Amino acid sequence: MTRDTQIFDLINQERARQTKGIELIASENFVSDQVMEAMGSVMTNKYAEGYPGKRYYGGCQIVDQSETIAIERAKQLFGACWANVQPHSGAQANLSVFFACLKPGDTFMGLDLNHGGHLSHGSPVNISGTYFRQVSYGVKEETGTVDYDMMEEVAMREKPRLIVGGASAYSREWDWARMRKIADEIGAILMADIAHPAGLIATGELANAVKFCHIVTTTTHKTLRGPRGGMIMMGEDFENPFGIKTPKGATKMMSAVLDSAVFPGIQGGPLEHVIAAKAVAFGEALTPAYHEYIKQVRKNAATMAQEFMNRGYKVISGGTDNHLMLIDLRPKFPELTGKVAENTLVRADITINKNMVPFDSRSAFQTSGVRIGTPAITTRGLKEDAMPEIVGMIDAILCDVENESLIESTRKKVNDMMQDRPLFAW
Repeated sequence: MTRDTQIFDLINQERARQTKGIELIASENFVSDQVMEAMGSVMTNKYAEGYPGKRYYGGCQIVDQSETIAIERAKQLFGACWANVQPHSGAQANLSVFFACLKPGDTFMGLDLNHGGHLSHGSPVNISGTYFRQVSYGVKEETGTVDYDMMEEVAMREKPRLIVGGASAYSREWDWARMRKIADEIGAILMADIAHPAGLIATGELANAVKFCHIVTTTTHKTLRGPRGGMIMMGEDFENPFGIKTPKGATKMMSAVLDSAVFPGIQGGPLEHVIAAKAVAFGEALTPAYHEYIKQVRKNAATMAQEFMNRGYKVISGGTDNHLMLIDLRPKFPELTGKVAENTLVRADITINKNMVPFDSRSAFQTSGVRIGTPAITTRGLKEDAMPEIVGMIDAILCDVENESLIESTRKKVNDMMQDRPLFAW
């Protein structure tokens, strides 16, 4: 068979891009060789509609074992009593929960997209905002932190069937206990989307949403450092929303509903090669080395956020509790958009993404802010002593975005800094 050089040349180019650059997109990471090996394995050949022991196809005795291992490791990692590892993405996991818990037109509540929420939490351009009625809570303008009083007021007024916690660009801890109290008061289901801080939650660096929320969804990449995919979990307590007095009975019932929502509800055959890679990543996340990695992610993020503030940038909420920070460029650079900042830094091999900030005066296509995270650079072995240098390079470029020689010289500095670092250093 003739090798497809057109595609493999591009793969090599992408490997070079990743290797030479500084990756600061908060939702990206680098996987280990064994995670990548599992993803590229013969598991991709197997069709396995259904669940372990209950498949629609023969020959699933091996993938049944692999998927069961992924489930058991996920449960151990988060202290869950049930998990579904089949969602192809975090958005698919979220849609499965909506499909299971809501009827078209039902009201649910999530964080305002413009305040750091996610598209799949009710954006009008997403199916979650098209099939269901979304009401929002937001952050306080003066602090940049979630306004739980507003959340409670909206919940009492609108009586949503489902309350969604979690965000795409929020750097602080969540008060899951208070959110559960609000949900219980109106008989709502509380769902946490922990896609971003999942690794910090798994290692006890942040509060475990599984202990407070009825349903928890997550991606398996980002801070979990696994393959791109999604997952749904539940803890032991699933009582109030369905009026069932026996939590075990309610949990068993809801797990069956959620399983059906994933398959055959919104997906067909599971990606067993990805599920095998999820199992490998979950196994890695159970090790002491991963715990040390996550601690370093937090140290790097805190150091980087402080360095940005030292240089006059406005970091939303005044810092970070997790792996990311959201920066409002307007106080330092009133005319500079997030789009220009992103595009200019990319030319210097520093990858970030433009992002709206709370109460933004610009559109989502321009934005007044950028989002920056430390999972990927930490995977490559960088520690907090490198953060001031990285921030210094970013600051120099943003202060002079039209200086082509500066962009070129910075790119060389970046390439020199990263040239001897493997993509996966742990």
